[in-house]
Amino acid sequence: MSNANQTEIIELDVRTDEMLVNMGPQHPSTHGVLRLVLRTDGEVVSEAVPHIGYLHRCAEKIGENLTPRQFVPYTDRMDYLAGMNMNLGWSLAVEKLLSYDLPEKARHTRVIIAELNRIASHLVGMGTYGLDLGTFSPFLYAFREREKILDLLEYVCGARLTYSYITPGGVTADLPAGWIEKCTEFLDQFEPQIPDYHTLLTTNAIFIKRTAGIGLLSADLAIGYGCSGPVLRGSGVDYDLRRDGDPRYTSLYEGYDFEVIVQKGGSYPKDQVYPAVPDETVLGDCWHRFYVRMLEVIQAIKLIRQGMAFYQKATGDWGTPIKLNTKLPTGEAYLETECPRGQMGFYIVSDGGDSIPRRARARSSCFSNLSIVEELCRGCLIADIPAIVGSLDIVMGEIDR
Repeated sequence: MSNANQTEIIELDVRTDEMLVNMGPQHPSTHGVLRLVLRTDGEVVSEAVPHIGYLHRCAEKIGENLTPRQFVPYTDRMDYLAGMNMNLGWSLAVEKLLSYDLPEKARHTRVIIAELNRIASHLVGMGTYGLDLGTFSPFLYAFREREKILDLLEYVCGARLTYSYITPGGVTADLPAGWIEKCTEFLDQFEPQIPDYHTLLTTNAIFIKRTAGIGLLSADLAIGYGCSGPVLRGSGVDYDLRRDGDPRYTSLYEGYDFEVIVQKGGSYPKDQVYPAVPDETVLGDCWHRFYVRMLEVIQAIKLIRQGMAFYQKATGDWGTPIKLNTKLPTGEAYLETECPRGQMGFYIVSDGGDSIPRRARARSSCFSNLSIVEELCRGCLIADIPAIVGSLDIVMGEIDR
């Protein structure tokens, strides 16, 4: 073929002016009042800065003007998708200060309820992540089962979102008659539904393309930024406070058999039948963070079943909630628990003067997890931002507290 008949293809790099673009708070994938300021060159993001501070709840300062038991409802409103887990963290910190030991029945009740709320939280994370990436069906599936969990929690304490059920000293009431049977019936119905979730998202070809190899977070970077929970374990770090935390917290799970969901030796735990990891994925990407949450749902079911068996054989009562005016001893206590989004810590200081703490502070898992956004988004496309932010599963209530 002569040179005259050959078509010369020339690629041109079309340069555009850098722009600062606000993504949120109104954007649906920013999960609340998060504002992201993106510096873009065309579709490529060179910088993504998260701005927080639009809730101004002042929860910590309120905690310094209330007794520990009065503060419990405010912990519900931090991570409002995992209120039981928030209640548990604060209650354990107060009990640590008071050197209070739980009755056996109260211990197992707390495990059952906290793990049930973990499932509900992860279902919201799964459903909304599907919405972030443009699919609506997983949201309907997830919320169908979550409503059944909320029915169970309502049966226990009368509330569906902000519970105030787990309180310093134990829980506010024993599990109602017939509750164990209702919970067992739900788990028997729910467990066979989980493969449907994996079909809808985990192994879905489009979902894999949107999440595999996106938002890579190395183990060293995750540790350096103080990330925790599924964000940390999705990068291959084998750390879970239910196993590795404060003895007062790990004692709740003493005698329970469960696996920490993390990839070790190139594979996830093999105690269950899990979907295979696609070849396109890279440890530490958005897909792995999502996958860890999905597998944690199965482990939570396993823990709840064990907890109900232990509960039925347990001695003692459900604990005696401390009185509103219980005087606090001089000292301080800090304790972290493994909430659905990571390590949530509560700190309480008392000068021994009265029943109101001198200082009350909270260590937010979402705050540390959100701080990694700029690292993860550098060099990605604008369309990848929802996939990255959604994979962190943040709740703004515990960040701006």
